[in-house]
Amino acid sequence: MFDPFLETLNKGLLAHGGEQLAAPGDFAEQQSSKRGSLIRSWLWSVPGFRRWRVTRLDAGDSLQVLNSVAYPALDNDQPILGIDLLWFGARQKLVAVLDFQPLIQDEAYLERHFQGLKQLHARYPDLSGEETMRSFDPNQYFSPWLLFCRGGAEQASGSLPEAFDLFMQCYWDLTDKDSGGNESMAPAKVQQLQIDYDRYSAERDPAHGLFTSHFGKDWSDRFLHQFLFPATV
Repeated sequence: MFDPFLETLNKGLLAHGGEQLAAPGDFAEQQSSKRGSLIRSWLWSVPGFRRWRVTRLDAGDSLQVLNSVAYPALDNDQPILGIDLLWFGARQKLVAVLDFQPLIQDEAYLERHFQGLKQLHARYPDLSGEETMRSFDPNQYFSPWLLFCRGGAEQASGSLPEAFDLFMQCYWDLTDKDSGGNESMAPAKVQQLQIDYDRYSAERDPAHGLFTSHFGKDWSDRFLHQFLFPATV
């Protein structure tokens, strides 16, 4: 379902000097003995980024997932990239979350980093719904212009592919411009805010229950704390 999105993501990473790395141990690939589902994960070494991870879950017609989170280098207070795409085939249900996740909810910070995403948000009203997320506070680590949708096949095959391509280009444009300067936060502050993001996300991540149902609690607990949000270890 999301292979074209993964291809777009990978092409952008390679174009920006990225090198794909295997995830450590059994986080690289895990097969469900009960459901036959397969989860694969990668780390990327990318100039200008401290950490970039990608996960793809293939559970056939029942579930498809693509998730990626990118943490900029500590000398760059650029927002964290957040991608969550889920397709529940039996119900023909799409859940899509695309955002530049702000380190702080500050007007000057948002003004510096979110002009591109603001324009994209206005361009795709069907991906800019007012419905709130159930597991997270939309006013913490989410921007006012996130692309968020609980939809169906129309959005999955219609507006989402184009919006995803533009979303990634918008983030690369933000990365390519000089984010340093007098207005940037100190690296120590960026580091603490990224750690806080991991702790907040690990406590509320709705995917943990989903992974547990497919791959068991032990593996899913380790995956959550050691791979998805390692600052919580």
